[in-house]
Amino acid sequence: MKGPLFYSKILLFGEYGIIKDSKGLSIPYNFYNGALKTDENPSETAIESNKSLKGFVSHLENVDSKLVTFDLALLNQHVHAGMYFDSSIPQGYGVGSSGALVAAIYDKYAQDKITVLENLTREKLLKLKAIFSAMESFFHGKSSGLDPLNSYLSIPILINSKDNIEATGIPSQKNEGKNAVFLLDSGIIGETAPMVSIFMENMKQEGFRSMLKDQFIKHTDACIDDFLNGNIKSLFKNTKRLSKVVLSHFKPMIPQQFHELWKKGIETNEYYLKLCGSGGGGYILGFTEDIDRAKQSLSDYKLEVVYNF
Repeated sequence: MKGPLFYSKILLFGEYGIIKDSKGLSIPYNFYNGALKTDENPSETAIESNKSLKGFVSHLENVDSKLVTFDLALLNQHVHAGMYFDSSIPQGYGVGSSGALVAAIYDKYAQDKITVLENLTREKLLKLKAIFSAMESFFHGKSSGLDPLNSYLSIPILINSKDNIEATGIPSQKNEGKNAVFLLDSGIIGETAPMVSIFMENMKQEGFRSMLKDQFIKHTDACIDDFLNGNIKSLFKNTKRLSKVVLSHFKPMIPQQFHELWKKGIETNEYYLKLCGSGGGGYILGFTEDIDRAKQSLSDYKLEVVYNF
């Protein structure tokens, strides 16, 4: 048995800000994917995944039935028969490993599900987001529901605010484009929960709150508008500003050994780095106006190009 593929995602802009109602822009990233599977001879990884699925099923039994109901009998039957999530999506890397699993389970076992083929009104998108938030809270304690939403629909999603999200188009890829978005592998697994609690702790300080509003959210929103409207010059100017703010105020979320590299990008304008997801490890997201130059400058690191434009 093998189910359909669900892809990873990348939140290009909006990490942390969306907790406090900034804009966000999330895109599917087809390089990684996962699917539900059953094997005759499961590997150790498959057995681990199956164990985690059992816990997840118990969580789903307690999700508000007014929000969503599942065919729990069938789900339990499949899980007890050894079903697992076969995924190439790295965990703790900020590219939505639990999101893809949540999307796969909803797709296969939810009753009266909202499908990708329907006319996706804002109400339907918000309902899906609420369902996915309740499902994914098993993995993160608190989830916005955006990762599974992105994975489930496999289209770019623009978050205008908590109650206002829409499917959107993004500038088309140009394979020969020198401008690029890339991922840098920190080689460390990031844990979402501790990073979010550092952020929440900081939010108790007046100074941090006003920095978030007057700088972080302002630059994030500007980057998204620039990106969607193809204002490339302005996009890099705002990404540089955002990169500076993150280096100054989100240091704990940036692995120590990347502080200098982060600063170097800002000083040389060869690339600008920002958090990918909650930070603390996993991937770091980079933006550059000259991908060849950035590759040269970062030749000691594992770099994957996500998007040329």
